[in-house]
Amino acid sequence: MAKRKSIHIEGMEHGAPIPNGVVIGNLIFSSAISGKDARTGVLSDDPVEQAYAMFRNLKLFMEKAGGTTDNIAHMKVYLKEEKFRDAVNNAWLEMFPDEHDRPARHALKVELRGNVLFQIEVVAVL
Repeated sequence: MAKRKSIHIEGMEHGAPIPNGVVIGNLIFSSAISGKDARTGVLSDDPVEQAYAMFRNLKLFMEKAGGTTDNIAHMKVYLKEEKFRDAVNNAWLEMFPDEHDRPARHALKVELRGNVLFQIEVVAVL
């Protein structure tokens, strides 16, 4: 059986004792990835800035896990409000411009803490 490897990324730490994600065998599972910029520690109030930071964090997570965003098979998007869907979609389209080469995706409205407007989780295959 494959051994689980926890992924920890400076600047993306959770407020709980959990990793940013795990790699087990050739599979990658993320914990929640938010739009708090891992480089600056800033969580912008601007939905567009928060969305782009979230997708930069996703790229960083995938690299740390040993892959790229091309390895993502499925993404789940958690929205604080439906009105933030456009901000997420703009960053999504920039990361995945080819309509024939995008991960599966599901979005749903949920209650999120503080000024977090949305979060994502991914499953990827190396």
